[in-house]
Amino acid sequence: MRKRATFAVLAAVTALGGFTAPAAYADETVGDIQISNVSVNGGKNVVVGVSDKTITVSLTATDPSGIWDADFYLWRGPDGSDPYSADDYVTPNEDTTPADCIASSATTSTCSKTFTFEPDWWLTNAHAGTWKVGVQAWANDDSRTERYAYTTTRIQRLSKLTANAGPEPVAAGKTLTVTGKLSRANWDTLAYAGYTAQPVKLQFRKAGTTTYSTVKTVNTSSTGALSTTVTASTDGYWRWSFAGTSTTPAVSAAGDFVDVQ
Repeated sequence: MRKRATFAVLAAVTALGGFTAPAAYADETVGDIQISNVSVNGGKNVVVGVSDKTITVSLTATDPSGIWDADFYLWRGPDGSDPYSADDYVTPNEDTTPADCIASSATTSTCSKTFTFEPDWWLTNAHAGTWKVGVQAWANDDSRTERYAYTTTRIQRLSKLTANAGPEPVAAGKTLTVTGKLSRANWDTLAYAGYTAQPVKLQFRKAGTTTYSTVKTVNTSSTGALSTTVTASTDGYWRWSFAGTSTTPAVSAAGDFVDVQ
């Protein structure tokens, strides 16, 4: 059985387990060890639906003595420089040492661990947004380095968008109604719910072409619904397109083809 990711609201430095707090909250390096190429989920935002999502976080570390271990954590809080008083803190699935490290030379290794985001256990809607990524690495000669906020990542609620245009077929010059719905994962209820009061673009792609053009922008209703009318002129595909927010990724509906006669 895999070990679940640990989530905690920190009240004291001791909640960090194996991490040793330095005297001052600043990046710390002892020796010649260096960290580079920190990657969270392959450089993509962490987008979670209503089921578990597992991602990999990795780094490259270099030291003349070679690399022994690495670790990672995600955090956020009012003091952007102090993970030891973070409001929210997430550690990897693997609580063991060392990390999964693969040496590319006698001095350099790439190390990784996985994180699992679980809406049915600890992940709530309030956790959507931007998180800092802390990293640590250790060398064989006991050199170590820690970067509290090497980079950031976004944890987002998976979005869905539909589109339907009608009537089909429609006579040229007649009114065409385009409807749809923007919804996103609700981690509190483990269901999808309408995303309200969001601007969504209505776009059209003429048959035989590959590019969509924006026709107008419509705000979603209190249930996430979309509806507008246009004048039918030529065959083509209609879709809705949402630009996304910090908590919700961009999404475009599949185009709905309308035959104009």
